[in-house]
Amino acid sequence: MLNKERVIEIFKETEVLLEGHFLLTSGRHSNQYMQCAKILQYPNYAEEIAKGLAEEFKDDQIDIVVGPAMGGIIIAYELARQLNCKNLFAEREDGKMTLRRGFTIPEGARVLVAEDVITTGGSVKEVIDIVKEQGGELAGVAVLVDRSNGNIDFGTKLRAALTVDVVSYEAEECPLCKEGKLPLVKPGSRKIK
Repeated sequence: MLNKERVIEIFKETEVLLEGHFLLTSGRHSNQYMQCAKILQYPNYAEEIAKGLAEEFKDDQIDIVVGPAMGGIIIAYELARQLNCKNLFAEREDGKMTLRRGFTIPEGARVLVAEDVITTGGSVKEVIDIVKEQGGELAGVAVLVDRSNGNIDFGTKLRAALTVDVVSYEAEECPLCKEGKLPLVKPGSRKIK
């Protein structure tokens, strides 16, 4: 069984969990940043974490695991491998999350939605809408990291390898800016508008 201490150990070793002075996508500042995609560089660690998450859903008769592109693709694949079921991914087309490439969810299929990290859960909610629109039955949500500290409710079973509350500050209130010792860094893949 995967425990929080082991997940943190893996995240530090692979530099997923960073310490410093970071500009978040929201525009807020924080002393920690989780670059979850980095764990997926290491198949052995991704497998270990996915195996722990898959254990949480082994009795839920999962037929399909689907993840939003980009962050959810690899973790969804690995969870599907662990659960011995089909794997799909959703992607944006004209700004809307959709299934493409001939992917479909059969009526009544039990679906697990997988994502690398959730903060507000927006992409996961969009994928859940696709599952429901196609007649699938939502069986749960699995994530590597829940940055909401467990405050998101998808109306289904939610399991995270790690649940954290990333402390953040409005730019004008940031104690790290006031100290002036650490430069502000914008990691991640999303651009700030």
